[in-house]
Amino acid sequence: MSFTLAIVGRPNVGKSTLFNRLVGKKLALVDDQPGVTRDLREGQGRIADLRFTVIDSAGLEDATDDSLQGRMRRLTERAVEMADVCLFMIDARAGLLPADEVFADILRKKNANVILAANKAEGKAADSTILEAFALGLGEPIRLSAEHGEGLGELMDRLRPLSEAFAAREEANAPETDVDVGDDDEDAPRIPTKAKPLQIAVVGRPNAGKSTLINKIIGEERLLTGPEAGITRDAISVSQEWDGVPMRIFDTAGMRKKAKVQEKLEKLSVSDGLRAVKFAEVVVVLLDVEIPFEQQDLRIADLAEREGRAVVVAVNKWDVETEKQSKLKDLRQSFERLLPQLKGAPLVTVSAKTGKGLDRLHQAIMRAHDVWNRRVSTAHLNRWLTGMLEQHPPPAPGGRRIKMRYATQVKTRPPAFVVMTSFPDMVPESYKRYLVNGLREDFDMPGTPIRLYLRDQGDKNPYKDKKSAQPSRLSKHLKKNRGE
Repeated sequence: MSFTLAIVGRPNVGKSTLFNRLVGKKLALVDDQPGVTRDLREGQGRIADLRFTVIDSAGLEDATDDSLQGRMRRLTERAVEMADVCLFMIDARAGLLPADEVFADILRKKNANVILAANKAEGKAADSTILEAFALGLGEPIRLSAEHGEGLGELMDRLRPLSEAFAAREEANAPETDVDVGDDDEDAPRIPTKAKPLQIAVVGRPNAGKSTLINKIIGEERLLTGPEAGITRDAISVSQEWDGVPMRIFDTAGMRKKAKVQEKLEKLSVSDGLRAVKFAEVVVVLLDVEIPFEQQDLRIADLAEREGRAVVVAVNKWDVETEKQSKLKDLRQSFERLLPQLKGAPLVTVSAKTGKGLDRLHQAIMRAHDVWNRRVSTAHLNRWLTGMLEQHPPPAPGGRRIKMRYATQVKTRPPAFVVMTSFPDMVPESYKRYLVNGLREDFDMPGTPIRLYLRDQGDKNPYKDKKSAQPSRLSKHLKKNRGE
């Protein structure tokens, strides 16, 4: 049984640093300025043999209105209510502040298991803060240094009894189930499971509606949204079973033009989003219907294709469009003209606000994932290659005839093919595109990136590259007998 630990506290007390320490990776963005974290980020934490789910939250602000800080506070309070254990962090260097007393009172009401920790407690300078912290009524504080990993042993001692209690309760309430053992086929297409869900990254420019779309998919206000552009900073992942398919959906920060990205924090946010694209299986490029296919949209879609991801293009805010038929026709024409490398990729219209079109988006994602995993037999490929060569033979640059002998698929995800040929360096790019387009059309692989490699089969003659062969002993003997 894995319990859930939520890390809460004022801004800049070191919550994200401790989160990264517990999960063993630099997942959460960390910076000196306060208020970097805005969404809830989950990860699998570990201290020695103790395992649990840890949640990094936004800093608690003294705001209850509909401002950005107020929405961040409500999201953090929701995490406190959901978590099994709450770790309340204060800054031992700054001392105990009035806001800490207010938030401690809130935590006592919302969660029965609250552990107090004083971070940045290296040295004797924090002794006075430790004594003041007893006044919060949350028991003895743990002296922590998230940056240096000090105090984790004491934290483990506090968490272990709670973990054992949660495990006993879960075991008592667990129903009896039969275990189903199945045979895995490595060559079969990967079927998403709860252990290995389908990885989806939602990318796009700022304020395209990425967080709103994911909230609508999962059916709850899990991610922070609002009219302000650039709210999302971290690449936040949420796990959800969508129409019976286990998925892990990454919400990424809006990506602006590189020349406009000046602040260090925004650079970190964009790099975090790029990392999510590299690890995703399907990338949903979300466009704004009012300004679709801007230069940055094209760059983002091209990035996903170059990374070899399956791509789905979704046009958001479709509910505000009045001329839907003509607009859809224009979108499809622009898509084919501006993104020829993704020819045939799904283009769907959605409304993240109303939820209309989510069924079509789900079907497009599953279709793209299926094509991305497609495998073609070598026999079918070579029959196809024979037909392609008969229909349009390769050119003969410099009078040299190019012979293409056979083709085979070497991998999936994305589909990659090798064609054995003579003079591979002399095959023009236009003929490679002819073969790739043929693969895409004849084997029903629209939109997915296709990798085609041309390799020289080589000559089996070992004396081909030798200017003169050394005479054998037999030839020397014959020459000697002839008196040569």
